[in-house]
Amino acid sequence: MTLHARHNLLALVMLTLPLTACAQQAEAPAPVASAAPAVAQSTAPQLVTGLPDFTQLVEQVGPGVVNVEATVGSRRSAQAQTGEDVEIPEIFRRMLPPGFQMPGPGQQGPQRRGTSMGSGFIISADGYVLTNHHVVDGADEVKVTLPDRRELTAKVVGSDQQYDVALLKVDAKGLPTLRIGNSTTLKPGQWVVAIGSPLGLDHSVTAGIVSAVGRSASPEQRYVPFIQTDVAINQGNSGGPLLNTRGEVVGINSQIFSVSGGYMGISFAIPIDLAMGAVEQLKSTGRVSRGQLGVQVGALDAAKAKGLNAPDTRGALVSEVLVGSAAEKAGLSPGDIIRSVNGQDVSESSALPPIIGAMAPGTRVTLGVLRDGKMVTVPVTLSELEEEQGAARTLPTPPSSPAAPAGRNALGIQTQPLDADSRKRLGVESGDGVLVSRVDSAAAREAGLTPGMVILQVGRNKVNSPAALDRELAAAKAGDTVMLLVRSRGVTRFIAVTVEKD
Repeated sequence: MTLHARHNLLALVMLTLPLTACAQQAEAPAPVASAAPAVAQSTAPQLVTGLPDFTQLVEQVGPGVVNVEATVGSRRSAQAQTGEDVEIPEIFRRMLPPGFQMPGPGQQGPQRRGTSMGSGFIISADGYVLTNHHVVDGADEVKVTLPDRRELTAKVVGSDQQYDVALLKVDAKGLPTLRIGNSTTLKPGQWVVAIGSPLGLDHSVTAGIVSAVGRSASPEQRYVPFIQTDVAINQGNSGGPLLNTRGEVVGINSQIFSVSGGYMGISFAIPIDLAMGAVEQLKSTGRVSRGQLGVQVGALDAAKAKGLNAPDTRGALVSEVLVGSAAEKAGLSPGDIIRSVNGQDVSESSALPPIIGAMAPGTRVTLGVLRDGKMVTVPVTLSELEEEQGAARTLPTPPSSPAAPAGRNALGIQTQPLDADSRKRLGVESGDGVLVSRVDSAAAREAGLTPGMVILQVGRNKVNSPAALDRELAAAKAGDTVMLLVRSRGVTRFIAVTVEKD
């Protein structure tokens, strides 16, 4: 028994002892004079009436759930090229068969073919099947096994990495199909059921509740508002259906949060409304197109809200506007806080990409924007999202002996002009920004300001020299919160710094 377990057991015993003592004391009659008058209380309504029985649901839905096996052609491994140990990331391990290992030093790369095992479900009687993109990604051959043990070769009609959705087609008719539900009505606490092939155990059934909706599970899939559940999901469940108690598909099981590779109580599913929207595009074009604003947004905390004169922390804080984007044409700028899209609330920055991404390019939307403490409406016509490419730029190394500082400003930082080479490496436009060379203020350091960062703006005002920065900070008093728009490692974001007392 672990120390933690012994502690819990001890706590349990300690809690039960006083209750036993109280029970013994209660047997002795109490004096009548000390009896307190009873307080009338209404009986609380029964909120949970009992555990459900899923047998009928499974009998009806089970025939429409299939196994998916994708054979991936071998490629020369990175280890064979470098001669170093290569650890396979967990996101890729779910695609590999049990026991698969990278070759040792000196070997010629994997000579065997890899197999990805997953699940799927039939959405039309003429053979369309839904599964995950990561189950069939890069496959040379895909096989679908029906519950009656028929094995059919499947064609990948189309696949989308962002939504992690793949549409397959098998040559068959009269197949059992699953009913598509409505994921937008899901609420935390509702019962849901998963059917799939975890660890190769086909048609395994697990159940649980919806833990949360609209989760941002990973930066790579920021356009997916995931359904979080506590349904037991393991490798092989990928692509299988998540069902409500009516047997309707409300999600596609996609991934788990785990430090061991196994189930830990946190599972994520792709909302079926999002997936079915992708299906129509995959059928017609083989790809999924999404709307794009052309902004980089970040979270709005209490310090930033104070610095931007915002009444609360709701919304997505615009930190960068792409040149030539729909957002630039509409007049959006860093420091704007997007609070709604067509009247739909944007409660946090992670909520914005799924809303915009679900719309078709060319869609005209109305944004509710908090700007300088006032709400304004901004009409925008969305462009098409392009696949992101390239890596973060390298920061210039500040010189060991920087140019003479312009003097200590209110934030206790020293800056210097940017040279042409630094601007090129950082992607900073000519005439914009100053390079931070030294940070003396503890408050600035705690806020995340470091040498090598480029300060682009103070609040909504651009700065292009140390003198311009000092002028913008001249009016700042002790206790004021100053918003700095900074660029670091290819990312532009706001930092809120509180002015220290002298």
